[in-house]
Amino acid sequence: MKMRFACFVMLAAGLVACGQQTTPSVELFNGHDLTGWVAVTADSTAVSPFSVAEGCIRVAGQPFGYLRTAEAYGDYRLHVEWRWIGQPSNSGLFQRIQEGDGIWPTLIECQLEAGNAGDLLSLNGAPIDGAEPMSPSVLILKNRGESSERPAGEWNEADIECRGDRITVRINGVLQNECTGADTCGYLALQSEGGPLEFRNVRLTPLDE
Repeated sequence: MKMRFACFVMLAAGLVACGQQTTPSVELFNGHDLTGWVAVTADSTAVSPFSVAEGCIRVAGQPFGYLRTAEAYGDYRLHVEWRWIGQPSNSGLFQRIQEGDGIWPTLIECQLEAGNAGDLLSLNGAPIDGAEPMSPSVLILKNRGESSERPAGEWNEADIECRGDRITVRINGVLQNECTGADTCGYLALQSEGGPLEFRNVRLTPLDE
């Protein structure tokens, strides 16, 4: 019910603003604390892998889990910047997360794993057209070409557009992937799965209907 209500509010806001030329962006991370986010981890007794340091969201990589928005969203453009601390490892940006927090829920992941940023993964039956089996619970749609990632320690930019059932992914300005058939509303999240990294400038721009 909460998700349906949030998506309805987003749709209504888009309809009201349809006469405007631009829609203001929303800073999902305030730079100081994790207000507006919900942490979900595989081990609820362990120290949370998510913290804030020097204006960034710092992710330890262990235990596995994700930091999701408290609200669900319909159509949007998402801008996120990330960099590896030490050796590059594995993480992801979750889109269209469905109800039911757990490891792992139904969602589409934009892969940030070093060397594979831009792959799209369907977890636990999330609808996606054209993907191939990767494991019993994961489908994969590989990115389109050569990596556009920057070396460990340098900031990367991911720009993801979710419009209707289509998801488009750009890494450092390069179109890397797109899919259709996705759910049209859901939460979004930052993943802990591997080594330490930082996120900053987590910005969402709602798209008018």
